[in-house]
Formats: sequence, C-alpha cells, structure tokens
Amino acid sequence: MAKFLAALLGCTLPSKGASPVLECKSHSQVGLKSSTKKTGTIFSTLAGEKSSSDYSKEQQWKPVYCSLAAMCLSNPLIEKPGGKESMPQTPPFSAMFDSSGYNRNLYQSAEDSCGGLYYHDNNLLSGSLEALIQHLVPNVDYYPDRTYIFTFLLSSRLFMHPYELMAKVCHLCVEHQRLSEGDGDKNQMRKIAPKILQLLTEWTETFPYDFRDERMMRNLKDLAHRMASGEEQTYRKNVQQMMQCLIRKLAALSQYEEVLAKLSSTATDRLTVLKTKPQSIQRDIMTVCSDPYTLAQQLTHIELERLNYIGPEEFVQAFVQKDPLDNDKSCYSERKKTRNLEAYVEWFNRLSYLVATEICMPVKKKHRARMIEYFIDVARECFNIGNFNSLMAIISGMNMSPVSRLKKTWAKVKTAKFDILEHQMDPSSNFYNYRTALRGAAQRSLTAHSSREKIVIPFFSLLIKDIYFLNEGCVNRLPNGHVNFEKFWELAKQVSEFMTWKQVECPFERDRKVLQYLLSVPVFSEDALYLASYESEGPENNIEKDRWKSLRSSLLGRV
Repeated sequence: MAKFLAALLGCTLPSKGASPVLECKSHSQVGLKSSTKKTGTIFSTLAGEKSSSDYSKEQQWKPVYCSLAAMCLSNPLIEKPGGKESMPQTPPFSAMFDSSGYNRNLYQSAEDSCGGLYYHDNNLLSGSLEALIQHLVPNVDYYPDRTYIFTFLLSSRLFMHPYELMAKVCHLCVEHQRLSEGDGDKNQMRKIAPKILQLLTEWTETFPYDFRDERMMRNLKDLAHRMASGEEQTYRKNVQQMMQCLIRKLAALSQYEEVLAKLSSTATDRLTVLKTKPQSIQRDIMTVCSDPYTLAQQLTHIELERLNYIGPEEFVQAFVQKDPLDNDKSCYSERKKTRNLEAYVEWFNRLSYLVATEICMPVKKKHRARMIEYFIDVARECFNIGNFNSLMAIISGMNMSPVSRLKKTWAKVKTAKFDILEHQMDPSSNFYNYRTALRGAAQRSLTAHSSREKIVIPFFSLLIKDIYFLNEGCVNRLPNGHVNFEKFWELAKQVSEFMTWKQVECPFERDRKVLQYLLSVPVFSEDALYLASYESEGPENNIEKDRWKSLRSSLLGRV
C-alpha cells in the first residue's frame, strides 16, 4: 500500500510512531462534483471570512483473473432477448449492480452478434473498442442499460480521451438521425431523440467534470442544438434544463477550488503564530468545542462535503497508463481535469497533524493527557457515526512519533477505549476488522430509517488501494485486442458503491465556529511537532538530544 500511494500521491502508510497515514506532496488547486444539496455548503460559508491566522459488500481485493481470454476467443454464447424497454428508469447507484458484479439485464442489440461483442450467460465479457462505442449509442429500437453506460463511460478513458469518445458518439447519433429523416418518418425521429437526450443527460449528470474540456462542451452544444431545433418543444426545454444543470455543477466546482485555494494560501505554521502570540491566550480545540460528539459531527460534515466533490472518473484517471494500441504518446498529458482525490488526501493529513498539534501544544502533562482522552472520545463517536476516515486520521495523529514518545503523558491516560479503536483499525489480515465494521455500516445504510444511519465514510486510502489493485490485477486488453469488459464491471461496481455513500446528505447541524477552526487553524509542521514534544518531555538519548538542539537552533534561533 505504501509503495502504491508513494507512486500515486507521494504518500506513506505509518507504523506506530510514524508520520500520518497519508502525506501528499502536491499542493495545486482542487476540483469537484457539485453537491445537490440546497443548503449552503461549509466552504461557501467560510469563503467570505478570514482565517484565524489572518459496505454492502466487503471491499477486499478480488482479482479478476484473465483466464477468460480463451473463452472470449472461442464461440461466444449469445442469446437473443425476448424484448426491450424503449427507455430505462434511472435507479440509484446501489441498485445498478447485482451481487455477482454483472448486470443480469444487459442484453445485446440485434447487430451485436456480428459486431464484435462477446457474452456469456447474457453478461458482456469483452469487445472491440469500436463495438463497445456502437453499443453505447441508442437507436430507434435500443437504449443501453444504465450499468453499461456508467461502466463504459468510467473505463473508456483508459483507452481514449472523453472528448474523442464524445465526438464519436455525436457522429453516430447524427447518423441515426439522418437515417430517420431520410425515411421521412417523424415517428422514428420522435423515438430516437429522447433516447439521445437521455444518454447525454446521464453523461452530464454522472461525469460533469468531463465537460470542463472546451472540446467536450462544443460537441455537446452542437448535438443539443441539433436536437432542440426540431419541432418538439419538449426537447428544447429538456436540452435547456440539462445544460443549465451542467453549468451549475461546473460553477460549483470552480467556487470550491477557489475556496480551497484561499484556505491553502492563508495557512501558516502554528509555530509562527506562537512566536507572535503568547500561548496562554491561544485557543485550543477543547475551548472551541468541548463536546466530542459535536466535533465528530462537524468532521463528518467536512468529510461528506469533500467526498461529494470527487468524481467517479478520478479513481480511473489516477491509474491511467499508456494504451499499448494507442500510438499517440502525448494523449495522457491532458487527461486529468480535477484533483479532488488528492485534496481529500490532504484533508486527511491536515486532520492528523491537527490532532498531533493539539496534543503537543499544552505545557502541562495533565492537559496533554486530557487532550488525548478527548480525541479518543471523538474517534469513538466517529466510529459510531460511520465516519471511518476521520477515525483513522485521529488514530494516525496520535500514533505519530512526537505524540507516541510522550510516555509520561500516556501514563496518565486511560487507554482502554483507544486500544479498542486501534484493534478495529488494525491493518493485519488486510484490515479484516475494519472491513467487517465497514460491511456492517454499509448494511445499516441500506436498511436505514433515518439519514444518520445512512452515513458510510470509508477509510479512503484503503479504498484507493483496493481499486488500484483491482485495476492492476488484470489486463485492460485481451490477447485478441478486445477490451476486457469483465474487469471493468468489477471496477464500476466498487466505484458505484462509493457513489452511493458520497451522495448522503449530512443530517447534523453545522457549527460555523467549529468548522472554521478545523479548516483554517494553523498546525505544527513535523519538525515543530518534534520540538514541542522534546520541550514537553526531554530527549531520552543522544540522538534525540542532538535533534532537539538542531531544532531549537533552526526553529527558535536558540542554542
């Protein structure tokens, strides 16, 4: 996991006494999926203010073995469906995939038997890229199942730019329209137009960040204009609604990026603040929020809002590699339009460092012990809520070396509750205990009677690792050049479960003062944490003494 995160995000996973779980080196701006909530967001609330310095299924890696290559090269098992629905309903993401990972209702259209798509028990296993694109585009008698739309739009970016796919889709849609117009059958046109519009709506709603590319937006507008120029007033209205919704989402993304950039630009080291402001008049987190449950609620607000801005495509784009059948060596350089995934990692890091800072700050031992017990209670409340990411960030902060070395402080702490939490997040057996708890939270969410029971916030770096190894566990293309669609069913299934979790609206009341503190209060750097730790409880050996002297000299200008 550490090797993967180091390669992907510049991150590390700690053992006890190490730095936080994730340490991201990137600090560029962020982007995100627009929230559908009508209430004001955390970030819009803080945008105009100055900062204080100024599982329904266990998410284990199950490799999709590529032994199906031989099967796909033999005679495919193709069965003709008994009939088709003209237009599908749009189910929630949780209903998109059944327990096997495949959609049992995905049937091929009539031309697929000679179009290079291979099935087994009505499950699409593989196909040529061109045939898969053809399968995406509706015609008079056919509309693709939503599971296929989501899976192909998610995975196709491993083989081509979204704008290239959009251009091909637009060309095929226009051709279908021309054929209908050539026949002079207006009924045919009335059948195909809403299906094309539905496909475009699915794309803009699920993958809105694709349309930050001007080429994508140009193609969308051209095809939408062609549809809206018809006789049907309804089409014009629906096209207008689709475009307005997309523009709102992209505007929300830009606003979110601006707010996070402002928070980042105003961030300062806590040590700098201490030099100009006596510690005796500085606030700590317990003076801002004395109730651990309230703090856990506010952390959940931040987690859910940031999760909501992560687009499903970001999981795939993070692992994009050169397609061996693609001769364009530069095609991957422009692919990434957002970095919400990395921004979420940075939030995890900030929370870990904030916890360590709050523990190392107090001069008195009893105050440090009280702060540790406070965060243990916050972590327990996060666990009960289903906020596993904040839980792990808090545990990570308390396991950092500057905190774990405070032996005299820990001797005053009642650690029984902390031991239970550490057991729940124990990384042994591939985080078996955590995965069991996550599965329980996911099951609770499926049968929830209240919005509080729907909350599932996974330990994010482990989710990334699972998806990464699923991606690495099998090739994208089979020996015959076909796209290995069986692999992408599994990938889409995992991402769709995340999509369900991230769309939950936080039920807790916002506390503006606490949110402001969590998002903007300065935190110690790693060196400052060690210095504060040594100042609280002196060095125990010569190595620590030498480091203490070095830090006092470099950070405080003292010998």
